[in-house]
Amino acid sequence: MVFLLVGGVPGVVAGVAGSVVALVLVRRREPARLRRERDRVMADLPLAADLMVACLRAGQPITGAIDVTVEALGGPLGDRLAWVSGQLRLGAAPERAWQVLAAERALAPLARTMSRAAVSGAPVADVLARLSDDSRHAARAASAAAARRVGVQAVAPLGLCFLPAFVFLGIVPVVAGLAGDVLLP
Repeated sequence: MVFLLVGGVPGVVAGVAGSVVALVLVRRREPARLRRERDRVMADLPLAADLMVACLRAGQPITGAIDVTVEALGGPLGDRLAWVSGQLRLGAAPERAWQVLAAERALAPLARTMSRAAVSGAPVADVLARLSDDSRHAARAASAAAARRVGVQAVAPLGLCFLPAFVFLGIVPVVAGLAGDVLLP
């Protein structure tokens, strides 16, 4: 397309450069499957934290609370929590087992919270209750931001449709009329 617009050797160079930039941008985009998985993890995180809090306050050990949460939730968050539970059952250090989850942006708050609680000895149920509240607040903020983006995205195509019509029906006749008065004696 750029080749046709520019033409010649500069058009070929611009076309190749544009193709390379487009290819890089397409490859950097997150696959839809990973995006859906991340969204599900973020949506399930408050519920998972609440379930673990309920189990811990009922007297379950942390691995038991994680196992109950895994059975109740399933999905990608359940898989990751099952892995952590397995590591804890095998005797891994709790802070190391939870830190593996810190690589994922959606699970980083849970990993940091549980690692800090394991190191400091803080009551895990209270920390998880705060994490649940924070996760719900973040989800509400993300929903509000998405709703604002939809409004802007809905107006952009209308602007692209009406702007040329405004120019051709409003500005061009006025300019043509003024040009006719100025140029013709």
